[in-house]
Amino acid sequence: MGTIFLLSWLVQSIAGRAAYNAQQLAQREDVVSWTGYVTSADFWNRSLQNWQSEFLAVAAMAVLSVYLRQRGSPESKPVGASHQATGVEG
Repeated sequence: MGTIFLLSWLVQSIAGRAAYNAQQLAQREDVVSWTGYVTSADFWNRSLQNWQSEFLAVAAMAVLSVYLRQRGSPESKPVGASHQATGVEG
């Protein structure tokens, strides 16, 4: 999983650099190298915005699933119940 994460981050940096340099050329400014882009605020801003949404989604799913299960949601079966017990009061 760590390798997949690093590879996806590398691909994001390459694609982000291409988009950033296209924007720089459109504004008649100098392009940046890959290392220049990775150390720029644009790269970190895009990375952290992406991570923020993912962490928020995962955290919400984890917290809500625990909360709903403990509150006796009809969509959740009691802890230790069989798979057919969904929707049955425990």
